[in-house]
Amino acid sequence: MKVLSLFDGMSCGQIALEKAGIKVDNYFASEIDKYAIKVTQANYPNTKQLGCITELDGTKLPKIDLLIGGSPCQGFSFAGKGLNFEDPRSKLFFEFVRLKNETQPKYWMLENVKMKAEHQNIISEILGVKPILINSELVSAQSRERLFWTNIPITELPTDKGILLKDIIEIGEPIKDKSQTILATLYKENAKSMIKRNKAGLLVKMSSENPRIKELSITKSGISEIGTIHYPDTKSYTITANHAPKVLTEIIGWRKLTPKECERLQTVPDNYTDCVSDTQRYKMLGNGWTVDVIAHIFKNMMYI
Repeated sequence: MKVLSLFDGMSCGQIALEKAGIKVDNYFASEIDKYAIKVTQANYPNTKQLGCITELDGTKLPKIDLLIGGSPCQGFSFAGKGLNFEDPRSKLFFEFVRLKNETQPKYWMLENVKMKAEHQNIISEILGVKPILINSELVSAQSRERLFWTNIPITELPTDKGILLKDIIEIGEPIKDKSQTILATLYKENAKSMIKRNKAGLLVKMSSENPRIKELSITKSGISEIGTIHYPDTKSYTITANHAPKVLTEIIGWRKLTPKECERLQTVPDNYTDCVSDTQRYKMLGNGWTVDVIAHIFKNMMYI
């Protein structure tokens, strides 16, 4: 099989193909992030890097069997600015369409975030198929809803593996900030109350009904939000390029998930990204795919 992966990132597509047991003869990747490329080449040195998608001519490539890609989603995401097709990053979707027309692959798959129905319908009309919604929570400890447009026949959703944060966190990771322990202790002792203090103190808002708790912590400049903290026996929210989930640990303190734990959220092999800085690891994992979802889709190619 010859594969062309657009917006390849750290090459989650190759991991998924390997997990699905599909032999790849040539894997062509279009990517511009040097750190993502470094991770890809460290794990799959035979990857043929083709550079920027806007400069790629599909007619000059050998016959492509599988075309895959997840065009940048910032313009479509409900968490974004809502620019949609006017966002330069989201316009790259049309580069996927161009290369799909130029390469005429036997199979193809496009991934993207949940979005407004009007924009989803435009993509569906252009590609000629409706998307399938799959939540990563079926195969990982992360809730992550994504849309998949594809001509690969998906007959059923992945089986729910029942994985929770406690199944993927590393035991013994240290708490690095004293305020983290203070906040967690207050959380346990005052779960039904709201504690307020001025900038010299602490502000914490909590609810015993919700396992995902919004809290605030002290910084040198005052009070800043630390985001959502999860119990180990829940799923985390979606990891993004800018935010890694946080967990309440057994030793009564909260901490951010480690890069290895975020790899596990995305069902990426442990230490797959460890050849770059933690900052870059978090970024590319947030931008990546939940591999086991993609592998589930790819397995359906074997029966055609």
